[in-house]
Amino acid sequence: MSTTSQSPGARAEAERRPLSLVEEAALRTVARLQGGYRKDNPAAVAAVARLRREAGREPHASPTSWGLDDLEALTELRRKQAEESGDTARYLVPRARRAYEQREEREDRAVHLAVTLWALHQQSLRDEAMHVRGWSLGRAVRQLAQDKNETPATGDEPSNDDTRANGRPGAVENVSPTVRKRFVRLGTSSDIDTLGRRLREMVLLLRNARIPLDYGLLAHHLDRWQHEAYQADVRRAWGRDFHRVYGAIAPEGDESEPVSPAPTADFTAEDAGE
Repeated sequence: MSTTSQSPGARAEAERRPLSLVEEAALRTVARLQGGYRKDNPAAVAAVARLRREAGREPHASPTSWGLDDLEALTELRRKQAEESGDTARYLVPRARRAYEQREEREDRAVHLAVTLWALHQQSLRDEAMHVRGWSLGRAVRQLAQDKNETPATGDEPSNDDTRANGRPGAVENVSPTVRKRFVRLGTSSDIDTLGRRLREMVLLLRNARIPLDYGLLAHHLDRWQHEAYQADVRRAWGRDFHRVYGAIAPEGDESEPVSPAPTADFTAEDAGE
C-alpha cells in the first residue's frame, strides 16, 4: 500500500507555517530534483547520484561535493535576504562576522544533510515521491514501526488493513520495539555526525518500506538541533509526532485535520539502551 499521500488537512498545516531559510532552500532543491528524477531526466538522475554519494559527508569538505546542487538555493536565498535587509554589519565587525559565519556553517550542514539523505531515500524509486510535505520524522518512523509489527505470522491472522481498521496497531505499545529503539537512539545523539549517521540508517529503512519524509522540515529541525538551546524543542517535536494518532489517508477533497497529539516524554539515554 502506498503511503506517500497525505490528507489535505495535513498538507495545509505544513504549508501555512512560515518557512525558515534552510527549510525553503531544501524544499526548492528537493522538489526540483525529485520531479526530474521521477521522469528519468538524465541531468536530474546524474545530480541525484552525485548527491547520494555525499550522504554522511560534511558540506564543502570533499572536492567531489563542489558544484553540486544541494546548496545553490540556499546561497541564492541568502543573497536576496542580504539585499532586502541591507545587512552590512557582519563585514565590518569581527564578532558579528564570526557569528554570521557560524550560522552559515550550521545552515549549510542542515541543508546538505537533508538533501543528500533525500537522494539516498529516493534511489531507484520512480513511481513514488519520497519527499512529501507533512511527513515529519516522527510520523514516518511511527508508520515504519507499525508496519514492521503488523506482518501476520500465518494466513489465518488479520490482514494489515483489518488491523489498521480496528485501531490496535495504532497503540504505541504495539509498535515494533526494534524500530522504536533505533528512533530513541537517534534522538539521543550527542553530536551532528552521530545524528547524521543514525538518520542515514533510518532513511534506508524508510526507503525499503517506501515511507516518505518531509525533507524541508527535516532541514529546519537539523538547523535548530545544532543550537544547544533548541535541541530539546526538536526532540519534543519528533517525540510528539511519533505519538500522534494519524487517521487513514483522507480521500480527495476531505479537509479533516489529524487528531491532536497525545502527551509524550522526552527521549532519554536509558530508553536508548546506552
